[in-house]
Amino acid sequence: MPAFARNPDNNFHYQRLEFLGDRVLGLAVAELLFDKYPTPTKVNCRRLNALVKGTLAEISDELGLHEFIRTGGDLKELTGKRMQSVRADVLEALIASIYLDGGLQAAVDFIKCFWKERLHMAEEAKRDSKTSLQEWAHSNRFGTPRYKEQKRTGPDHDPVFTVVVQVTGKEDASGTGRSKRAAEQSAAKAMLVREGVWKEGEIAL
Repeated sequence: MPAFARNPDNNFHYQRLEFLGDRVLGLAVAELLFDKYPTPTKVNCRRLNALVKGTLAEISDELGLHEFIRTGGDLKELTGKRMQSVRADVLEALIASIYLDGGLQAAVDFIKCFWKERLHMAEEAKRDSKTSLQEWAHSNRFGTPRYKEQKRTGPDHDPVFTVVVQVTGKEDASGTGRSKRAAEQSAAKAMLVREGVWKEGEIAL
């Protein structure tokens, strides 16, 4: 099983396999979407992103790959998003290993076992919340949403922005983020959820 740290005695590094596995996975999932959804390319691109990036760590955990990851001492206590990324990367490396050992069909068969039943997740993939809010507002003749920075807190090197979004005829909604754009996305999502356009927890890309 690939190690997180590179062996200084050879040229091996699991990130080389990760690079290849990402491409093999993308091809296989793209084919699944092509067969299932006769929809425009942009829509399937969003579905592809949701399926590939949104499920890697989850499937890695199902396979128990974390039990085989060898890390340096400085990484043993890593949790949360960073460690989630490592678990996802190791699954991509495994896919590449299957491809190199058994060929493309072996890799595709493996991917189908874990991704085919997850195609329903692609139905929930959305455009970014600002785009979705603008489309909803325009389709209902509410005009273009307006965003206003309400406040900024925290130190200069790590600020937190609070932004309010205004839509004619609707109560304002607010959101926070580490950047103005992130805060705007958060505010737009809050309004979409409140107005029943999105369900709580729906994926935003």
